[in-house]
Amino acid sequence: MKIYADADALPTPIKDILCRAAMRRGIALVLVANKALRFPQSPHITAVRVGQGFDVVDGVIVERVASGDLVITADIPLAAQVVDKDAHALNPRGERYTRDNIQGKLAMRGLLSELRDSGVVTGGPPPLSNRDREAFANQLDQFLRQYAGN
Repeated sequence: MKIYADADALPTPIKDILCRAAMRRGIALVLVANKALRFPQSPHITAVRVGQGFDVVDGVIVERVASGDLVITADIPLAAQVVDKDAHALNPRGERYTRDNIQGKLAMRGLLSELRDSGVVTGGPPPLSNRDREAFANQLDQFLRQYAGN
């Protein structure tokens, strides 16, 4: 099992939680971004730097992810592709994307996009809170206990 992170917009506290978990549990963490990243030196953590462009990071993750892997992303279309490959997806606020909820998430994303395109101000997500960080850490730990067996 590997963990892939859509690291371009990944909040630093979430990246730190992921790095600590990878080192503590000996699980491969792959940070994929189109910019240079800072992360602790560890045989369990690697970075893949990709070229600039729309959805280039997503394409690399989808190409590499395998059944049973975990992808950390706030990108709902990427999460849908991951779930379609029988992998798991978790957003930085600790919410799991599953076969049961991904279609609803995609529909809501589409609706909000249409509203924005028509001039309605929908706003973005609130800043990452301590509660969000805690929820992410708890969901990651629960996932790793269940699927990584350590």
